[in-house]
Amino acid sequence: MNFAEVMQALEQAGTAQTRKTYMRHGVQGELFGVLTSDLKALQKKIKQDHALAVKLWESGNYDARTLATMIIDPAQITEEQIDRWLSALNNYADTDYLAGVVAQTKFIMPKMLEWTAADGEWIETAGWGLLNHLALNDMTLPDSFFDPYLQRVENEIHTAKNRVRYNMNNFLICVGARNETLRARVEALARQIGKVYVDHGQTDCKTPEIIPYLERMYARKEKKKA
Repeated sequence: MNFAEVMQALEQAGTAQTRKTYMRHGVQGELFGVLTSDLKALQKKIKQDHALAVKLWESGNYDARTLATMIIDPAQITEEQIDRWLSALNNYADTDYLAGVVAQTKFIMPKMLEWTAADGEWIETAGWGLLNHLALNDMTLPDSFFDPYLQRVENEIHTAKNRVRYNMNNFLICVGARNETLRARVEALARQIGKVYVDHGQTDCKTPEIIPYLERMYARKEKKKA
């Protein structure tokens, strides 16, 4: 499928109800309102097409961008593209999708370090998103690697920007999931900082409670061992 054919397919699959839902989640600008199931059907048909993915992302259309992250080849993404795409973000969904792609590239560590030290809701959110990917997936990192970020959460989580707070909260869960030692540290920190408030707008989304979430996670691990 070429760019025009994909955009036509996306437009035909969009609905007014789904557009309203995405807008309640903060999506701005052009969008068709395509369900994830329909995007997956297109992904299955296209498979991987990096050139097409770049065109879809740079169209600025929300649904096209979401599909782009599903068919892109992370190995071909340049640092210049990453920086340009990040600078145009205006909602948390696109930010999370982009972070998920960057997490599959060689730029994950340098961009995490750069973005978590930046000032701006979306760049910081993306940075903490990359840190969460590292916490979940890179078991070569020592526990001490996360010390400065745990300290930052302790000092900043209640004053951080809205979606940054959300990803900081998720960071505690990701770190606590690594091993029992970190779990104990995270749960002690969670008791110290108390409830984390995130404005989810006109949606039913909720901020995960750290200790109950980790309890369920470790219970599932024990069940798998049995």
